[in-house]
Amino acid sequence: MTIDPGPVARLYVCGITPYDATHLGHAATYNAFDLVQRVWLDTKRQVQYVQNVTDVDDPLLERAAATGVEWTELAERETALFREDMTALRLLPPAHYIGVVEAIPAIVPLIERLREAGAAYELDGDTYFSVESDPDFGKVSRLDAASMRLLSAERGGDPERSGKKNPLDPILWLAARPGEPSWDGDSLGRGRPGWHIECVAIALEHLGMGFDVQGGGSDLAFPHHEMGASHAQVLTGEYPYAQAYVHAGMVALNGEKMSKSKGNLVFVSALRRAGVDPAAIRLALLDHHYRADWEWTDAVLDEAVQRLARWRAAVSRPDGPPADALVEEIREALADDLDAPRALAAVDRWAVAQQADGGTDTGAPGLASRAVDALLGVAL
Repeated sequence: MTIDPGPVARLYVCGITPYDATHLGHAATYNAFDLVQRVWLDTKRQVQYVQNVTDVDDPLLERAAATGVEWTELAERETALFREDMTALRLLPPAHYIGVVEAIPAIVPLIERLREAGAAYELDGDTYFSVESDPDFGKVSRLDAASMRLLSAERGGDPERSGKKNPLDPILWLAARPGEPSWDGDSLGRGRPGWHIECVAIALEHLGMGFDVQGGGSDLAFPHHEMGASHAQVLTGEYPYAQAYVHAGMVALNGEKMSKSKGNLVFVSALRRAGVDPAAIRLALLDHHYRADWEWTDAVLDEAVQRLARWRAAVSRPDGPPADALVEEIREALADDLDAPRALAAVDRWAVAQQADGGTDTGAPGLASRAVDALLGVAL
């Protein structure tokens, strides 16, 4: 897929639900879209990068109740830790980082508009979106109905709820439940927003329709990105919601996808506390193509630590072989569907030549170091 934005590139990446620390699956996803931003900036584009944080949702409320912590305190603490981890990994921050709670005044009118258009309906006080109101529903994930129904059940949907027009219809507004936070939804009554509409409200407000890239992990293609696209397309009467959907692969541990539900997590903050250089963590992430599923092991980290040491030794010398070709190799690799492993291999070759033969170009080590930092986000 070729993505060629105009002078201002628009990127929306779905953020975390902050009920636990940042694990390596998160880091791999946001590292991928940090590369997207770096490539665009290197081509002299401006970048409008928007990311949300789902700071009210069932998993957050459940964790807060289980631990006896106020949900707002838990959300604030884990969001702060996430941003600290991202900064340590040298991820460039989004231009806009928006919490769902602060976006509720923008969300409510969109749901009311969907209802007025006949694309939403009430069920026992809750408001649902009718997927059949969007003729382009299904074009994001390209799954059949049976697969969609299975994934809906696994990923926050309620396909078994009786009374829905279609089992796949997602919730737009959840009526207030006892003991749970709620907000004034005007004609919707008190409640809180569904998962998909939150991102649509934030994206439309800050990026507009037809933005360049909708990003996230591959597990968001359905239902989250599919439903969000349909919400926006019905609201605006335009197609498409995003020009391209880019999905990062999953990171596994001990043979299973790393996820909070399985509890098989490796946390960035824990690695940092153990003394692991964040640059080594980032190199470990970069050594896998962003679309690939892969497994985190001690060997993966050990190789990254050794690579970092080799690179730092190479750029610490006073001169070396010319690095202009290296810079272009890195650019070409990243322009080819963000082929970070290929870019790393190019730096490896330059570092080997530097250590083996040296050179006479006094500017080469500095140029190589600056290129690795600017394009790959690794500080040498």
